[in-house]
Amino acid sequence: MKKIAVVIGTRPEAVKMCPLLLELKNRKNINTVLCVTGQHREMLDGVLERFGVVPDVDLDIMKDSQTLFDITERTMSGFRDFLFRQSPDVVVVHGDTTTAFAAALSAFYMKIPVAHVEAGLRTHDAFCPYPEEFNRTAIDAVCKYMFAPTEKARENLINEGRNKDDVYVVGNTAIDALKYTIKRDYSSEILQKAGERKLLVLTAHRRENRDDPKKFRAMLSSVAKAAHDAGAYVIFPVHKSPAVRNVANDVFGKYDNAMLCEPLDVFDFHNICSRAYLCVTDSGGIQEESPSMSLPVLVLRDETERPEAVECGAVKLCGTNSERIYGEVYRLLTDDAAHDAMTGKKNPFGDGFSSVRIADILTK
Repeated sequence: MKKIAVVIGTRPEAVKMCPLLLELKNRKNINTVLCVTGQHREMLDGVLERFGVVPDVDLDIMKDSQTLFDITERTMSGFRDFLFRQSPDVVVVHGDTTTAFAAALSAFYMKIPVAHVEAGLRTHDAFCPYPEEFNRTAIDAVCKYMFAPTEKARENLINEGRNKDDVYVVGNTAIDALKYTIKRDYSSEILQKAGERKLLVLTAHRRENRDDPKKFRAMLSSVAKAAHDAGAYVIFPVHKSPAVRNVANDVFGKYDNAMLCEPLDVFDFHNICSRAYLCVTDSGGIQEESPSMSLPVLVLRDETERPEAVECGAVKLCGTNSERIYGEVYRLLTDDAAHDAMTGKKNPFGDGFSSVRIADILTK
């Protein structure tokens, strides 16, 4: 029987890996072992609980004010011991987190094949996003199995010299997760507070944005003012980072049309987004999910590793310039034609069966 070790460290990883994990556990000829690092602690645990997933091993690496050095060192040390004990045939990592990078490197050092879910995403700028672009490129460099979500991601890998026989286009497991989370009869206090107003969901936490406090403040101020001027209601689940919280509280504290809250669990986040009018974000996952929700997304970045979402028309890059951000947000909140032109798009990232495809390949 083949033993597969799945590694998860953060909330976004858990959202996208739980559907695959559940699919693997249903396969009779596979012994699946889950190792979590706890790079995100509370946010990670909440997602696992929602999917009914219990880790086999928890490295519990998180500590206050942790750096990339801390995460990498503690993950590699703990995961090395895990690999010695478990001796898996394959290690499966996801995306672009430091957990995924450190786990993949550890497996490579021990000559254990690595499978990368969501392989091949690229901006071709090592510092945008940082450190994610480096992480995912480095992971693919040591992989045996590369599960690309789209043909474009596959082309990136082939152009980098990866063996085409090791690359599989399978779609994105983020779309699989929506089948578990979105419910027709959902209700919440957030939706009630928005009432008849257009609901704008805001997420912002990228290092390249938050590490420049002046720029970050200007970006959030532009979103806040545009929503206020357009008469919309803002829900902002605020990242745990003090660098984000301090600015967010200061900027939105002067407005009565905004609700700042703790990070939402995946169930609430997906259901609220599916009922929202607009999303403004510097994150990645929502860019993949939004076409399935008919939710227009403005991305607070100059580059995206998910150009398919832009090409299909559901996502638009609006950069980090405060004047442009204000203009784009205000336009989509007040111009119904511009808004509607970004809805109803076919999702280029999959059909909700990516986990089945990946499990089939790993089984064979």
